[in-house]
Amino acid sequence: MKKTNRLLVFIFSIHLCLMSYYLYTHQYYNVDLEAYAGLVYKAEHPDTKIEDIHKKVYTELKGTNPKLFGITPQDEEIAIGENSYYKILSENPKAYEEELQLFSVKPFYNFVNLVFFKLGFKLTTAIFLTSILSYVLILILIFCYLVRILKNYPLALIITVIISLFKPLLEASRHASADSLSCLLLLLSLYIFMVRKNHLAATVFAMLCVLTRPEYFILYSFLYMITYFNRNLLEIKFSKLFLSYGYVLLSFFLIQYFNQIPWSVLFMNQFTKVQIYPISDPDPFIFSDYLNYLKKSMLLEFNGSYFTLLLLFIVIIVANKFSLHSKKSWMQCLFFAVIYLAVFLRFLVFPSLANRMMIGFYLIIILSLIYIQNSKVNIFKNSLEAGK
Repeated sequence: MKKTNRLLVFIFSIHLCLMSYYLYTHQYYNVDLEAYAGLVYKAEHPDTKIEDIHKKVYTELKGTNPKLFGITPQDEEIAIGENSYYKILSENPKAYEEELQLFSVKPFYNFVNLVFFKLGFKLTTAIFLTSILSYVLILILIFCYLVRILKNYPLALIITVIISLFKPLLEASRHASADSLSCLLLLLSLYIFMVRKNHLAATVFAMLCVLTRPEYFILYSFLYMITYFNRNLLEIKFSKLFLSYGYVLLSFFLIQYFNQIPWSVLFMNQFTKVQIYPISDPDPFIFSDYLNYLKKSMLLEFNGSYFTLLLLFIVIIVANKFSLHSKKSWMQCLFFAVIYLAVFLRFLVFPSLANRMMIGFYLIIILSLIYIQNSKVNIFKNSLEAGK
């Protein structure tokens, strides 16, 4: 590595330290933290009564967030009863216990939180540390990827720094949520598959991604379909591809089997009417309410996201090199089409496009466009030097 490049890597390291400090000192308190904290304590002390876990969690978090229990009726509600729901959880251990089950659908994220807690970190620090460390690793991965395809350290550094300031990425990394970790695992699985050509490791990271955010299974299903039709170009045997997808499918069904919470319960609790006891005493699901919410929110959610803006850049960049007779051009179009299709299907299941939840999709689109427009190598070859 040249001396100039070493200096750039050092500058990048300083930037990561500064951003990590910023995220650590600007943590955003979201109510999901209450559930994730309870799951950590429950895993650490499985025989402890829910009343004791409930008391321990809310005693600790009350000092962390002075506005805890301070949600007012004037706050805008998405689901009926949302403003009073979290106050009820803080006072009712039985309702809190059922709330925990709604968050057990992300087993790998909860496992990572538990690992940091076992390493001696304070509970809230352990949970936020998962997001902050994921943020750092995402940027390191992006920088490595850009260096490989651009063969230009200064340009790779500039682009990575700009991405590090991308609002959805910062939001995801300030929240107690699985968004940053799932994004990291998604990017790792694609990077290792396309660049490193290690299909086994890529499968493992894809499984962990689904175990962190199950809805990414929709995107993986479409990506496996594209890979199947291009398996000769990618030099992967059908048997390996079939087995790999089978493991990802198994991860998804394991969550569904052990979770056993109907989708209707998850939807209602989030978007129509909050249920105090969603597991033991769920309200009936009304399909017309579901359709009405979709019609009401679809246009607003998509316009409030970055997907419209990114679609504009996709059209500009892909059209610039598009040829009707080029299979490569059609595959690029198909790739972006399945991303948007996956987002749409995910919206039908969980009609929210909160930007921090979409960060994995955003970064895939952005990094793919950079590859199409500026890449100096061909990652579809066995060697990254093939495109020089």
